[in-house]
Amino acid sequence: MGHQASLRWRRLFPTWFAPFLSTFHHQAQRCWAPLYIQGLCSTAHRKSIVPLAERVAPGRADPLQHFITDSPWTIDPLLRLLAQQANTLLGGKQAVLIIDDTCLTKFGRHSVGVARQYSGQVGKVTNCQCLVSLTLAKDELPIPLALRLFLPSEWTEDPARMQRAGVPPAYAVSQTKWALALEELDRIRKDVDFGVVLADAGYGNNAEFRKALSRRGLLWSVGIVKTQKVYQEDVRVTPAPQLARGRPPKYPVTSEERQTVEQVLSDVPWQKIVWRQGSKGPLHGRFAAAFVRIADGMRTAPGAHLPGEEVWILGEERAGGEKKYYACNLPPSTTLTTLVEIMKRRWACEHAHRELKQEVGLSHFEGRSWRGLCHHAALCLLALGFLQWLRLTQPDEVFGATVPAIREELAGALPRPVVCPRCRVVAAHPAGP
Repeated sequence: MGHQASLRWRRLFPTWFAPFLSTFHHQAQRCWAPLYIQGLCSTAHRKSIVPLAERVAPGRADPLQHFITDSPWTIDPLLRLLAQQANTLLGGKQAVLIIDDTCLTKFGRHSVGVARQYSGQVGKVTNCQCLVSLTLAKDELPIPLALRLFLPSEWTEDPARMQRAGVPPAYAVSQTKWALALEELDRIRKDVDFGVVLADAGYGNNAEFRKALSRRGLLWSVGIVKTQKVYQEDVRVTPAPQLARGRPPKYPVTSEERQTVEQVLSDVPWQKIVWRQGSKGPLHGRFAAAFVRIADGMRTAPGAHLPGEEVWILGEERAGGEKKYYACNLPPSTTLTTLVEIMKRRWACEHAHRELKQEVGLSHFEGRSWRGLCHHAALCLLALGFLQWLRLTQPDEVFGATVPAIREELAGALPRPVVCPRCRVVAAHPAGP
């Protein structure tokens, strides 16, 4: 099986990687890039530079580290090609684009972007780096397309620290996670076709984020808090009545008072909905929905807003009685089952994050620089993209049903490294078996 794995790698990977290889302009980069991805797909327990090099280029850890941390190649062409290939596999109106973030736990304070911040993976504030992610998913099959490092204010307010980490001036500005997500969305949407944008409450609570998605003509379904204020669908907005005395009124008035999402859905029937058949049986919960006007229009007072966009609000009651709330701008005719099924697709990104960390070593990078982390993250995206391509297309008798199974099937025996006599670097995929 090991020999077959080696032959399959030599037949399949060079063909898949050929478009990406053409984006590297130097011979050494064209040799080291596929080798690094080969190491990420290997069975190495730790995929930092030294153990990875021992797998694919014994005794050559220094030039491999130079390729990742110092060589000035750009990731943009690679990520665009990845988005185009992912679109071929999963794209279409039935696909969703999931915005989320994932954290890499770190010790010390010198790794770029590391700070005490909330990590959803561990459920508390911890010392970590936070990467904003965009994932294309269809039928619970995800391909992550972007990983953008978030820089906390303690970094952006310290120019010397930013310079030591090699953060480019264009990125050395304070930005929110949702603003970074929109930048990445604008970058990839020309190459990817999808039906709905999904995000959790960390993004969906922000009215500017929701409005930005709507201005782009996108459908969205996002998490919100139970205290989000809304108006009934038929609310009327009229000019304020003129007063006989005093300053004339500045803002219009509404025909009814605002209510919280929790209050509105407490008066709506809740139904049991089965949204998917899981490996251990059907997945279900109790849900309720209402079509309303979300209170994110013109601001009239501190914390008060006029009616904004028409949206669905959705409530979910989980096991144990915990309730979660969501908003989406799908059409008024959308059924409750459809609202639930689309909202639940967001969990595909959790699988993608787990596979990035556990299968291709996203969290194993030990460098401190901006360039090194960006290079490593981009090649992790490509490595997982290759494994998902094998999983979805099943070429050359590759039968794995999951990413871990595919990786194990291919990694039984890696191709033997071959030193190029001209540039003295290791070639990743010799011409013959």
